[in-house]
Amino acid sequence: MDSTRENTSGGDPTGTLDEAFERLHTSGPEREGWLSNHAPMAVEALVRHGQAPTVHRWIDDYRDKLEDLPGRSTRVTAGNWTEALGDPRRLGDWIGYFARQVEEHPWRDVLALWWPRLLPGISAGATHPVIRTGHAVRVLLADGPPTAPRLAELAHALGYWAARHSTLPEIGLLPREPTAAAGLEAVPLIADRSGGIRERLARITALPRRPRAGRPGPDAIAADGAIGHDSARAGLREIVRAATHRYATHAHGSPVMLVHAATAPNAVLRTLPALPPGLWAPSADAAWAASAAVTAVYAPGQAAPVPDGTPPAPQEVFGRAAAHGDEHAIKFADTALEVAAGTEGDDPLSLAAALRATELIPQRS
Repeated sequence: MDSTRENTSGGDPTGTLDEAFERLHTSGPEREGWLSNHAPMAVEALVRHGQAPTVHRWIDDYRDKLEDLPGRSTRVTAGNWTEALGDPRRLGDWIGYFARQVEEHPWRDVLALWWPRLLPGISAGATHPVIRTGHAVRVLLADGPPTAPRLAELAHALGYWAARHSTLPEIGLLPREPTAAAGLEAVPLIADRSGGIRERLARITALPRRPRAGRPGPDAIAADGAIGHDSARAGLREIVRAATHRYATHAHGSPVMLVHAATAPNAVLRTLPALPPGLWAPSADAAWAASAAVTAVYAPGQAAPVPDGTPPAPQEVFGRAAAHGDEHAIKFADTALEVAAGTEGDDPLSLAAALRATELIPQRS
C-alpha cells in the first residue's frame, strides 16, 4: 500500500488507524534480532493528535525498518506458558497465543490475567513491550467498541512482552525521596556505560524506593484490603511528569534512550483504567523501577540549562515532532502533551522537553 492510497474511511481517524494496524500486523515486533518496531506506537500517537493524513506516508518511509512476522513453532497453552516466557525464539507462538485469547475472551479479562505475570519484566525489550501495550490499551479504552485490528494490536503487544520478558537483577533499595523529581535525582548512575541496555541494566546495584508522594496513609485501606488506588495513580502521574521535565535538562546524556524514562511509566498510567484497582499500586512500583533504571544507565551526571523562550502551543509542538519524523520524538511529544494537559496551569517545561527531543534526536531522512 503506498501513501497515495484513498482513505476509504473518508478521513476518519478511526479508519486510518485500523488500516495502519492491518498493514503493520504483517510485520514482527522487532528487527535485526533486537531492535523494536516502533511503527504501531508512532502511528497511534499521530492519529491521536490529528495527524491521520500523514500516517500511510510515514509507514512508507519506515518500511525499511520492518521485518516479516516471525513464524510459529510450538503452540503456547495454559499448561506450558511458563516454559515459553522470556524466550524470544517464541515470538510468533506468543503472538498467536494472545490472538486466540482476545478472540475468545474479553480483552480486559486477558489483560487483567496477564498484566501481573508480565509486570516484573517491565524493562524487557528496553521497555518497548509495555509502551506498545499502553498505546494499544489507550485505543481500546477511548474509541468505542473494539475492532479486530485494535484487538490484534493488543495481542501483538502482549506477545512481544511475553517473548522478551526479563527481570531486573536483584538490587538494593535506597530510602524514598519526598518527590519523584528528587527520586530521579537520587538515582545512582552506573559507571560503566559500555554495551546496550541489557548489559547496562545488569550493572545496577541499587535504586531508590518509589517516592512518598501519593503514598497512602494507614486509613487508606479499602474493604477488599487493597490500598492506595488513587494514591498510586497520583504518584504515577508525578513520576511521568518528573521524567518528562528532567528530559529537558538531561536528554543530552542519551536523547533516544532517555525518552523511555517518561514513556514507559506513562504507558502504565494509560493502562490503569483497564486494570482492577488492586493492581494499581504494584503497577506504579514497577513503573518507577523502569523509569529509575533507564535513568541509572543513561542519564548524564550534569544537567544542561533549560532552553530559553516560551514554547509554542501544544499542537504546534506535536506538529514539529511529526514533521521531524523520528518515532521517539513523536512518542515523547505524545507523552509531553499528556503531561502538560494534566498539569494545573501552564507547563512550559514539558513542551520544552518535547522540543528538546526534536533538537537532539537525528531527524529521519
